[in-house]
Amino acid sequence: MNFTNDFGFPILSVVVLLPSVGALILAALRGKRDLARLFALGWSVLVFAASIPLLVSFNRASADMQFHEFVNWIPAWGVQYRLALDGISLWLVMLTTFMTPLAIWSAWNVEENLPAFMMLILLQETGMLGVFVAQDLFLFYVFWEFTLIPMYFLIGMWGGKRRRYATIKFFLYTFAASVFMLVGIIVLGLLNYRYLSTNGGNTNEAFNLQSLMLNLPNFGLSALSLKLLFLAFFVAFAVKVPLWPVHTWLPDAHVEAPTAGSVILAAVLLKMGAYGMIRFNVQLFPQVASEWARPIAVLAVIGIIYGAVLAFAQTDIKKLVAYSSVSHMGFIVLGIFALNPVGLGGSVLQMVNHGLSTGALFLLVGMIYERKHTRELAAYGGLWRVVPIFVFFLLFATMSSVGLPGLNGFVGEFTVMLGAFNSKLGWTITAVAAVGVILAAVYLLKMFQGVASGPLNERLNGDLLDLTRREVAILLPIFAVSLLIGLYSPYFFRAMEPSVQALSAFVSNAAPLLAGR
Repeated sequence: MNFTNDFGFPILSVVVLLPSVGALILAALRGKRDLARLFALGWSVLVFAASIPLLVSFNRASADMQFHEFVNWIPAWGVQYRLALDGISLWLVMLTTFMTPLAIWSAWNVEENLPAFMMLILLQETGMLGVFVAQDLFLFYVFWEFTLIPMYFLIGMWGGKRRRYATIKFFLYTFAASVFMLVGIIVLGLLNYRYLSTNGGNTNEAFNLQSLMLNLPNFGLSALSLKLLFLAFFVAFAVKVPLWPVHTWLPDAHVEAPTAGSVILAAVLLKMGAYGMIRFNVQLFPQVASEWARPIAVLAVIGIIYGAVLAFAQTDIKKLVAYSSVSHMGFIVLGIFALNPVGLGGSVLQMVNHGLSTGALFLLVGMIYERKHTRELAAYGGLWRVVPIFVFFLLFATMSSVGLPGLNGFVGEFTVMLGAFNSKLGWTITAVAAVGVILAAVYLLKMFQGVASGPLNERLNGDLLDLTRREVAILLPIFAVSLLIGLYSPYFFRAMEPSVQALSAFVSNAAPLLAGR
């Protein structure tokens, strides 16, 4: 293996593959419930600890890829096992390794086949981490598709009453959309292989992302061909985000998934789609991204308003939070297609913010569901009198998701809208998106009021138990980081700033599409 970093060993491979090693060990612990859950938690914390050197040693002044590792995997096809990291993917890797132990800890009381449950979460972590650091398109697709398998079984085996329907819908939507991306990857790889072989280049790098960035303008593709390739990737990523109108799989998957599955789905899995838009749609096809920025932003804004309206209409708390994800992910797509450093940086930070705040909301919904075995708002009311610690954390998560100044949500949404306003998207799209911020406050405060305020039904809720020390310990790290981002956001922007500046400049300098070519 060839690698270029300051450690003298392949740190990225260690971080990516370590969860799978833990999953293999868990496979040998079948029937040993207590040992399996302790091991899974400890091993996931080890993975988080292994990722910290990436953050500590990351060069915040560089826009280049760092921690390079590569092996010629399938030389005959020009496929490499190539990993690297920049400021755009750094925080998504840290978000993944941070949230996974908390998701595992939240599944402490899973009754059926707990070792297999924990094993699937660790396998899911490997897939998600691989997506964020893969620099070979073929390798990226392998990791991308791999993430479907653990989530399919997590929902299908440990989900709710309609888990079979939700699982099939989740799989069909995401797998079918990914076929378009596979076609795009094959076409680009073949074109680059031909170009490299003709011009004396290294054909082992046919699917290399950096090689494609440099060579794609020389392929002589027509404007129509570039647009079709852009669409092949965009469809796959839009479904994963999910962007309106291809969002309908998400509420079903969230509602039927076990709590840990919902946390992983909301915190990390959705971010893969937004990350793909940045890394492939914008980075490989800057001309098309610039030309289509406005219609894509319109879809994002429709999703913001549509998701907010449907969230307000829900009586099931978990489904309300699920539709809130549709709305909030629209802000992330809006920031991406602002195509300037402010919008791009805001969208990356908002990915982290959404992962923290919505992950916390799903954790809290799961915690109260374990006590009440219902998610209907009508079954609650006045809980601040009997479970004040739960209500405190629910209020914090609600304010974080609403975007209260001083918390993480405010920084991300404000930066995204500032980027959109200062881009060619203009004030109209930004103003409509801002309505989504107001609507978020409406539906989230409605949810909080329905749970915490009003008269207390002593017969139904009078004997509820407050959060345990384990549950408080799960939530505290999320809220600490949320507060840190809200109060000290420059630290988080500093790492990604050179990368988003370079990407924005690359888009600005790209030649416009020639309509007649």
